[in-house]
Amino acid sequence: MQRFLPLLIAVLLWFKSTSINALDNNPMFVYTLDIANVVDDRVQVQLETEGLSQNDITFYIPKIIPGTYRVADYGRFVSDFKAFDKKNKPLKVERLDDNSWKISKAKKLARLSYWVDDTYDTELEENMIFPMAGTNIEAGKNIVINTPGYFGYFEGMHKNEFEVNIVRPNDFYGSTGLIKTRSFKPNNLNSNSDNLIIAGDDVMVDTYHISDYHRLIDSPIMYNVPDTTIIKVGNTEVLISAYAPKGMITSKFIAENVEQILMAQKEYLGGELPVEKYAFIYYFEDYSKALPVNGALEHSYSSYYYFPEVPEQYLAQILKDVAAHEFFHIVTPLNVHSEEIEYFDFNEPKMSSHLWMYEGITEYFSDNVQVKYNIISDEDYLNVLREKIINAADKYNDTLSFTDLSKYTLDQYKDEYNNVYEKGALIGMCLDIKLRQLSDGEYGVQELMRDLSVKYGKTTPFKDDELFGVISQLTYPEIDDFINRYIVQGGVLPYREVFDIVGIDYLEYVEGEEYSLGFTLEALTIDTVEQKIKIIDADKLDSFGQKIGFETGDILVRINGKDIPELNGMAQFFFEEKSILRELDELSYTVIRQNENEEKREVELKAPVQTIPFEDEHVLMFNENPSEDQLKVRESWLRVKK
Repeated sequence: MQRFLPLLIAVLLWFKSTSINALDNNPMFVYTLDIANVVDDRVQVQLETEGLSQNDITFYIPKIIPGTYRVADYGRFVSDFKAFDKKNKPLKVERLDDNSWKISKAKKLARLSYWVDDTYDTELEENMIFPMAGTNIEAGKNIVINTPGYFGYFEGMHKNEFEVNIVRPNDFYGSTGLIKTRSFKPNNLNSNSDNLIIAGDDVMVDTYHISDYHRLIDSPIMYNVPDTTIIKVGNTEVLISAYAPKGMITSKFIAENVEQILMAQKEYLGGELPVEKYAFIYYFEDYSKALPVNGALEHSYSSYYYFPEVPEQYLAQILKDVAAHEFFHIVTPLNVHSEEIEYFDFNEPKMSSHLWMYEGITEYFSDNVQVKYNIISDEDYLNVLREKIINAADKYNDTLSFTDLSKYTLDQYKDEYNNVYEKGALIGMCLDIKLRQLSDGEYGVQELMRDLSVKYGKTTPFKDDELFGVISQLTYPEIDDFINRYIVQGGVLPYREVFDIVGIDYLEYVEGEEYSLGFTLEALTIDTVEQKIKIIDADKLDSFGQKIGFETGDILVRINGKDIPELNGMAQFFFEEKSILRELDELSYTVIRQNENEEKREVELKAPVQTIPFEDEHVLMFNENPSEDQLKVRESWLRVKK
């Protein structure tokens, strides 16, 4: 029998403890979302409320949410929006724009009803919603509830409490950072109204009680047949949940890859974490259907990830890097944030000036923790920093004020936003090194963020234009000068000066000759069938690659008779092979090549080794003879304090 979304009035009366609070101007809003009954890739949402005092009221679906820093217009995916009084009679509704509806005679309002389409398979092209902030509706398989795509709010009522009831298939589990109030079978539901269903044995209802709208929007949920693993990280229960339709990636594999770094982060943050529960929620899309953007979106008690489904080994390091970044957001903005975030306006937002901290410091921490706890080597860490320096200089405006970038990131400087992960992290690095120099190695950005967390915490936002003054009071006058010159005014960071503090030589530009393996990164890709390196564009090979005879489509199997390893060991393998080229007369490759009849065969390629000219920029090298002072600050920067 076709069933429609339940309006769980009978159940809510049965469970008296959750009845609607109908005090004027302070109603509890009760949402019901039915994901057990999907119709044409859409699900129905209903909202119950009583006690509104306005004659007319506007209902909003978010235009934008924190963390994305771009317009989403979630209301575009809402249809069949209706309002009803207690007698189930319709009230007049006027759609004002993509994201808002005006409801007349709102004092009589008892229920809203609307349908939601998902964003993953939308045909809408304008203002694409990043998949890590999007929604997915696959009947009987997977439902991604990034909450702004489903739930709205009444004008001026962000602080009201919410109850959310999710009607789900029996075998589905909801992965979330929320703590579930209860689960129950709605077997007692029975009504003649078309707006209620007769509940069956194949569904359950999960209930979540949520303190306010900000917390609701900060809480993604993913429903599917569960694949979950739990890690205990200090005082925090960490849930790892994965949905991979082909089964190529499991929550167990993810947990094994991120557990070490989560434990390191706990120690990095002082041994205890500021949350009792945290959820890593991973959605892996069939590679052939994957959207062109992938990554993650942070939340205070969880993070949601969207990646193409590929063999596990290809994602091992990126899972660590991205998880480390998102997990560090439990520091900021959860415990250190401005009024613009605390009182975020989802439809007419005012942006904070401090993306350098929310994203930049977080990104800096995610790499620095890995070198401090020996997850990556010192040399690998310098390569990470060097890549950020190159990206900041080559891809973005390296002299743009970072406070201006933050304030105008929705419009004027939206193309500069990703520099928060490059120069923003480098600002964190420079601040850290300078603080450690000034404090004789005793105080860095870790300690600064800890002090700011103590001063503010989850419930006390700072005034946006006062933060720099507070940082100056907590640290040194020299830091105030650095902030003004490089964050507010936006000058190119003083790399040579800062790296010299820790005994690292910085060369802005170098040129010379080097032995070549024949290929450049631009010429390569990964063949997902053979799980090996493939030449994607022979025209982008260097001169030795052209000489040895590589062709577009070649799959690399062996070099000098040695099997090329899988992805995790590939970089070290090529580094070692390149380092011995000067001792060889000839370099050989075995490749798999496909002919015009699509027949594959192994082909041997050989050529005498040769050097090629190279130009390099922003080179970082450890000084072989650092001073005692340089070593002391370096140890404080790269090692765990003893």
